Amino acid sequence: MSQFELSTELPAAEAFKSLYDTTGWGPASRDAAFYQAALAGSWRARAAYAEGQLIGFVRAISDGHLHAFITEMIVRPEFQGQGVGAALLGAIIADCQAAGLSDIQLFCAQGKSVFYQRHGFVSRPLDAPGMQFKPAG
Repeated sequence: MSQFELSTELPAAEAFKSLYDTTGWGPASRDAAFYQAALAGSWRARAAYAEGQLIGFVRAISDGHLHAFITEMIVRPEFQGQGVGAALLGAIIADCQAAGLSDIQLFCAQGKSVFYQRHGFVSRPLDAPGMQFKPAG
């Protein structure tokens, strides 16, 4: 396992953009200001650093009483499989539980469901409530 430190401080927008760009989830043309605005909407967050570099990040949005939604859980590809994601996820779940939240949800990147299942998440049944908006075109 690599040596890393967790922080409750939000990362710099430029570092978050660089990390986010490793996922392929959004256009690389988004600027750091876009990510700064996104970070500002976080309820709780944890960042992982190795030698001063942001190597992982997780954040949740929440109403603080009923629901929490983990919006991103990102670990740089070269640091995956080294305990970074487990530490980040465990920390954000602990934050939610400390606030009395028991409904913790997330969207899972393709191929990552086994990781989340190992940490207590279950897939929603096909007939369960919940939908995602997808614009036409």
